[in-house]
Amino acid sequence: MIRVLVADDEPLIVEGVRAVLEAQPDLRVVATAADGRQAVERARRHRPDVAVLDVTMPVMDGLTALEHLAVPAVMLTAFGDEPNVVRALERRAAGFVLKNHAPDELVRAVRAAHAGEAYLSPAITRMVLSLVDPAAARRRAGARARLAALSPRETEVLRLLAEGHPNAAIGRRLHMTEASIKTYVSRILAKLSCENRVQAAMLLRDAEDPVHGG
Repeated sequence: MIRVLVADDEPLIVEGVRAVLEAQPDLRVVATAADGRQAVERARRHRPDVAVLDVTMPVMDGLTALEHLAVPAVMLTAFGDEPNVVRALERRAAGFVLKNHAPDELVRAVRAAHAGEAYLSPAITRMVLSLVDPAAARRRAGARARLAALSPRETEVLRLLAEGHPNAAIGRRLHMTEASIKTYVSRILAKLSCENRVQAAMLLRDAEDPVHGG
């Protein structure tokens, strides 16, 4: 059983997080707090395995509380702005999840923190990547803009092409003739301004999020 402390100054958020976590058979909320100071005090008293901390709280914010905790902490915020992300990572936060994202992200983050691993919401991951490698972020954005010109079927063909499948195999997979796939490939190359299949595959790779994909 993973014992969790939840700290947020909004009671509805606390109860919502409790409901999400305790719906899992291996998670249990053993303490709650309304500010960072309470979180530190109750962590000492209840000895949770993981803390879930709101970033912005009265008395002591979550990032300051993080420095006083002896357990891994997942930061929970409605903002996800760059300064908070950087501060959380500098303080070795075990995870960073946005409040408006899917509940299962929080569950994954808590389990990862307990296992000694790190978890970042995909949106946060993209932000971090753009901070550490602006050129890669620009390249990824440019590739995605070019790929937006493709239809869903063309994107499907391109993805199979990028996996190394020949036209005949792609045709069998999509229940289309080899001639039709050849036409699709020609159309894809024209739309993407690529000279060959390799360039198109590399463009798709550049568009992918290197950590979480897509």
